[in-house]
Amino acid sequence: MEQRLAAILAADMVGYSRLMGADERGTLARLRTHRIELIDPAIAKNHGRIVKTTGDGLLVEFQSVTDAVNCAVEVQERMRRRNADVPEEGRIQFRMGINLGDIIFEDDDVFGDGVNVAARIEPLAEVGGICVAGAVHDQVADRVEVAFEDLGEKSLKNIARPVRVYRVLLDTPSAAGEETGAAVSGAVVKPSIAVLPFTNMSGDAEQEFFVDGLTEDILTELSRRNELFVISRNSTFVYKGQAVNIRDVAQKLGAQYLVEGSVRKAGDRLRVTVQLIDTANDSHIWAERYDRKLDDIFEIQDEITTAIVATLPGRVEAAQHEQLTRKRPSSLAAYECLLAAKVLHHRSTRADNEEAQKLVARALRLDPEYAHARAWRGCILGQAWGYGWCEDGEATYTEAKSEINKALSLDENDADVHRLLAAVNITAGDHDRARRHQERALALNPNYDLVVVQMGELLTWMGSPEDGIDWIKKAMRLNPHHPERFWSHLGRAHFTARQYSEAIEAFMHLSSMVVMQHAYVAACYGWLGDRTAAAAHIARIGELDPAFDVEAFLATQHYAKEADLQHLREGLSKAAIAAE
Repeated sequence: MEQRLAAILAADMVGYSRLMGADERGTLARLRTHRIELIDPAIAKNHGRIVKTTGDGLLVEFQSVTDAVNCAVEVQERMRRRNADVPEEGRIQFRMGINLGDIIFEDDDVFGDGVNVAARIEPLAEVGGICVAGAVHDQVADRVEVAFEDLGEKSLKNIARPVRVYRVLLDTPSAAGEETGAAVSGAVVKPSIAVLPFTNMSGDAEQEFFVDGLTEDILTELSRRNELFVISRNSTFVYKGQAVNIRDVAQKLGAQYLVEGSVRKAGDRLRVTVQLIDTANDSHIWAERYDRKLDDIFEIQDEITTAIVATLPGRVEAAQHEQLTRKRPSSLAAYECLLAAKVLHHRSTRADNEEAQKLVARALRLDPEYAHARAWRGCILGQAWGYGWCEDGEATYTEAKSEINKALSLDENDADVHRLLAAVNITAGDHDRARRHQERALALNPNYDLVVVQMGELLTWMGSPEDGIDWIKKAMRLNPHHPERFWSHLGRAHFTARQYSEAIEAFMHLSSMVVMQHAYVAACYGWLGDRTAAAAHIARIGELDPAFDVEAFLATQHYAKEADLQHLREGLSKAAIAAE
């Protein structure tokens, strides 16, 4: 038995029994994900130690009350961001209480008055909130960037004396925090887009539910895209049934882009037209028509919504980038720097990658708290690391991971952040953790082509290339203007599925190939027994990289199954023999 002074944090999940009753497996899975991705790392970062867990709560010991409060604040604020896109009835939320007192440690458990006070303070916190004992407040009031509200002395169950309790004001930063916030530049000005209510051209009142539902679905799905500012439904639906002047509406809503459309039913067919308008000059950036047989109205609604929201952000970015070509780089704001960096990144050349790094770094100088830019800086550095376009690979990889983790701490609900965390874990060989982040990214934005294509990559690495092919082709359908590298992902998936002719055909869509792609094509021809073609690609590898080493190359491939790696090794071996 050991007794010492320590800070104890007691946390309890709100509505645990109700959530378990509604969806036991799903609740446990989500709770486990929050533990793995957020709660346990936050405890470790703040030098805490979990000493006891229950199904719906835990006790954590800290040597410092400052660490305890900082940990609680970080978890609650990040949980609030994580829950932003979750229906209220499905949210996992916690109450927390913190006390400083004598704790008895025995057999990996904790006892004593100090623990009991923490456990009794915790229920006084609001949902998603934190309460602390007076002793904690007195220690940290001037050392943490949060404010406190004095709730007075409270009589706690089975505690002989009254205890003064303070509530942590998570929405009200301290003076120091306010100064920090004031210093942050408001440099991120995202393109704003408004979706006007689609027009029912059918003369059929029963189609109104479909028309309004389609408009609302498009709004909802577009709102998942962090790179856009989407005008709310309440603002746009006031124009339902009205003939509108585009410039007037744009001015009133503050929208750079407008989406408008119409629905017409004729017999057993339904036609939906949609167009994207740049309100600055009334120009039509993009227009499309969807003709569908009227079998399942809800299936059609989902299909058309998916098609529209998968295409619109790319068309907005393309229009924005065209405008950027007429601006001096020194005049670009944070969003515009990031947009230009993304375009360069997708070109996948060393020179473009270097320029992309400069632009995304400038975006972060303009706004250090720009989570989306942090994530993309990690992505761009990761590209440099993956292609060997850096002098110190280990340092570049470490910096890329650091940027992505910073982005996660700033914004839990950015699909790009989870997409990139999945990529980081693929490179580390942790395919299970990669899949958790990948599925989180899909949940946040199921119509984002970069997330969808990476699901195909991950399944290929995990030994399910046939499923991977389906996901990659889905990404190509979602974005007909997809980056060229999607063909490389498809080629690798076909190769892994032992579909060599299809793999070669996919790689041939590339305007130029790097060493990795030539290696896969060479391996394809090796397995097909085409000695001449195999030798040609081996020779090209030698020209591009005279120091190419098969085993070093294989070490950069992330197959979970040794049989898949051996399959690539044997293909390259056959190709090398053909080249002798």
